[in-house]
Amino acid sequence: MKRLGLKLSLNDPRWGKDNKPQANEGKKPGEGPPDMEQLWRDFNQRLNGLFGQKRPNNNGGDNNGGGDGGGSNRPDMSGGIRATAGAIGAVVALIWLASGSFIVQEGQTGVVYTFGKVSHTTGSGFNWRWPYPFQSDETVKVSQMRMVEIGYRGNIKNKQARESLMLTDDENIIDIQFAVQFKLKDPVAWLMNNRDEEDTVRQVAETSIREIVGKNKMDFVLYEGRDKVAFETQQLMQQILDRYASGVMVSSVTLQAVQPPEQVQIAFDDAVKAGQDRERQKNEGQAYANDVIPKARGTASRLLQEAEGYRSMVVENATGNASRFKQVLVEYQKAPGVTRDRMYLETMQQIFSSASKVMVDAKTGSNLLYLPLDKLIAQAAATDAQAAAARAAQSAPAASTTLPSELMPSVEVNRSRDSRSRDSSLRDRESR
Repeated sequence: MKRLGLKLSLNDPRWGKDNKPQANEGKKPGEGPPDMEQLWRDFNQRLNGLFGQKRPNNNGGDNNGGGDGGGSNRPDMSGGIRATAGAIGAVVALIWLASGSFIVQEGQTGVVYTFGKVSHTTGSGFNWRWPYPFQSDETVKVSQMRMVEIGYRGNIKNKQARESLMLTDDENIIDIQFAVQFKLKDPVAWLMNNRDEEDTVRQVAETSIREIVGKNKMDFVLYEGRDKVAFETQQLMQQILDRYASGVMVSSVTLQAVQPPEQVQIAFDDAVKAGQDRERQKNEGQAYANDVIPKARGTASRLLQEAEGYRSMVVENATGNASRFKQVLVEYQKAPGVTRDRMYLETMQQIFSSASKVMVDAKTGSNLLYLPLDKLIAQAAATDAQAAAARAAQSAPAASTTLPSELMPSVEVNRSRDSRSRDSSLRDRESR
C-alpha cells in the first residue's frame, strides 16, 4: 500500500491520493476538468511502484532534459519480474490443483484412473484427485435402470428383422421383440471389460433367446410358454454376462410381441382359427357326453334297483305262500273237514267280493231273486239322466226299483249258470 502511495487514514480528505502535489491540487471541486496528463503520469508511477521500479529523480531536471549531471536513474526490473513470475506460477499451480476436484452425484460412483489404470472408486459427494496428467476420473450411474431393445427400436412397429426372426425346434420361423432391463453391480468391470457396453448386452440377449427358442416348439413359444421363455432367457443372460465379467445384473426380460412372420400371418391366423374350432367342437362333444353318460348310468342303476326289488318281492311272496301252504297243510292234517270248509268259504268270499252275482235259491224252488239292488238303482239313475238330457224339457223321473227289461236275459242266464255251478260244487264236496 505504501508503494502505491495510498494512505489508510480515513480522516484525510486526500485519502487514497499521492503525497505529491497534483495538478488539480488547490482547485475547488467543480472549478474545472482534471489534468489528464498528470493523471496518466500518476498511473505510470503507480505501475512502476507495483513492479518494483524506482521513481525518477526530478531534482536534477526533467525526464526529457539533457544536462550532464541531471539524467534520470534506470529502474531495477529484475525484482519485479521475479515477483510477477512467482505470482503467476502460484496462480497457475492453484488452478491446476483445483482442476483435480470433482463432484459425484447421488446414485453414482466415481472411478479414478492413475496413468490410465484404475486406482480406486469414490462415493457420492465432493472428491479430489491429482490433476492431469497424473490422474483422471469418470462417473458411472449405478442406480439407474438401463434398457436395451432387441428386434425393434423405440416402437414395436419399427422392427429389426435381423434381430427378431428366429428358428424354433420344429423348424418354424417366429418373430420375437423383447426388452431387457438391467443395472450395474460393478462399475469398474462395466468400464474396463466392455468395449461397447450396451451393444454387448444386446448381443448377449439375442444369443440367449435364440438358444431358448431353438429348444422349444412354435406353439409353446407363442402361447403357454411365453413366461417360461422370458425367465430362461434372463437366467442364461446372467450366466453369460457373469462369465464375461461385465458387471451387469439383469433385472427382467419382457416379451413385447411374439408372432409368426408377416408373410405367413394370414395363413397362420386361419390355422389358429381352425384349431380353435376343433377345440370348441371337442369341448361341446365332451360336454354332451358329460350330460348323457351320467343320465344313462343313472337310468341303468335305477332299472337294476327296480329289477332287484321285483326279484326280492317275488321271492318273498313265493316264500310266504309256501310257508302259508305248509301251515294250512299242518292244520288240514289235524282236521281235514273243517279245513276244507274254511278254505271253500274263503275262496268263495274272494270270488264274490270281486264280481257282481245274482243269487237264486234253487233248492227251495222259490222265485224270489236276491239282486244287487244298489247297482241296479245306480244304473237306472244313469239311464234316466241320459234320457233327461235328450229330452231337455222334462224332469228326471224317480228312480225305479224294477229290473230293466234288457237285463232279464242275462239274469236268467246267470241264474242257470249259478245253479249248475252250485250243484257241481255240492257234488264235489259230497265226493270228498
